[in-house]
Amino acid sequence: MLDVLIVGGGPIGMAAGIEAEKKGLSYVILEKGCLVNSLYNYPTNMTFFSTSEKLEIGDVPFISHNPRPTRQEALEYYRRVQTKWNLQMKLFEGVTGIKRLEEEDAYHVHTSKATYKAHSIVIATGFFDFPNMMNVEGEELPKVKHYYDDPHLYAFSNVCVIGGANSAIDAALQTYRKGANVTLVLRENEISPRVKYWVKPDIENRIEEGSIKAYFNASVEAITENTILINTENGETVTLDNDFVLAMTGYQPDFSFLKNIGVTISDDEFKTPTHDTETYETNLSNLYLAGVVCGGMKTSTWFIENSRVHAEKVIENIYQKRMQLS
Repeated sequence: MLDVLIVGGGPIGMAAGIEAEKKGLSYVILEKGCLVNSLYNYPTNMTFFSTSEKLEIGDVPFISHNPRPTRQEALEYYRRVQTKWNLQMKLFEGVTGIKRLEEEDAYHVHTSKATYKAHSIVIATGFFDFPNMMNVEGEELPKVKHYYDDPHLYAFSNVCVIGGANSAIDAALQTYRKGANVTLVLRENEISPRVKYWVKPDIENRIEEGSIKAYFNASVEAITENTILINTENGETVTLDNDFVLAMTGYQPDFSFLKNIGVTISDDEFKTPTHDTETYETNLSNLYLAGVVCGGMKTSTWFIENSRVHAEKVIENIYQKRMQLS
C-alpha cells in the first residue's frame, strides 16, 4: 500500500511528489496525459506572467532567456525537474474512480490501466480541461474553439474572440498580427485589469485606432457556419461574417470528479471544494487538494507561484500522520 497517491502530473503534483520523495514516503503520481499536460496545451506562443524563479520547484533553477519564460521554456524546465528527481510518475494513465474503504483506512484508486491502494490522496488536477461554455446555439460547430493554439491557423480569416482576460487578449493580438480580421466581444465594460501590464496598452491602442473592433457589455446570441450574432450594449443584435470563434471564456475544475469521490462543494457561485485552509485536507479523511483546484470557480486565486507551498503543507501533514501510526 502506498503512503500517498497524487492525482495530476502538473507542477503542483510534481512538487508534492518531490516532497514525498524528501520525506521517504511511498507514492505514485498519476497523469492522464503527458508531463505537465495543462502547460503542454497552453497556446504555442504563450508567455507567463510570473518570472522564472516563481515557477521553480524541487530546488532546480529555472533559467529563462526572457524577462518572463515562454511555454516552451517551461516544458523544458519541468522535464529537467523530472530528470533530476526521477519521480514515480505514470503518464497517460487517467483516474476513473476513487473509493474510500473505512475498514482499511485507505483508498482504492482505479485507473485506465491499473488499481492502486493508498493511505492518502492528493488531488492536484488544476482546471484547464473543462472550459466554461457559452451555452449558445452553434457552440458545437467545429469552428468554435475553447483552446487557442497557433495564430497562423487564423491568418486572413474573420475571427471573433470572446473574453477580456489574458487568454482572449493574447489571442486577439496574435491573430490580428497574422492578418486576421479580429472582433473582440466582452461581457464587461473594460479590458480586465488582470491582463498583463505590458499587453494591456497594446490591445487598448489597437481598439482605439480601430484595428480591432471591440463590443463591450455584449454577449453572443448565436453562431452559424458563416456568421456570429452579437447582442450589443444598446440592445441591438449585430450579425458579422465569421470563420472562427475563439471562446476564451475561462475554465473550471472537474467538479463531477470531486463530487463522485465525495468532496463537498460550496453551494454558491464560486463552488469552492471543502478543504482546511492550513492543511488542505478535504471533508474526507486523508484526502487533500493542492493547487488551483482549491479555488473552485475562482480560477484567478491560485497560480503555480503561490500554490507551490500547498505541496509542502499537504505532504508534511501526511508525513506527521504516518509517523504517529508507526
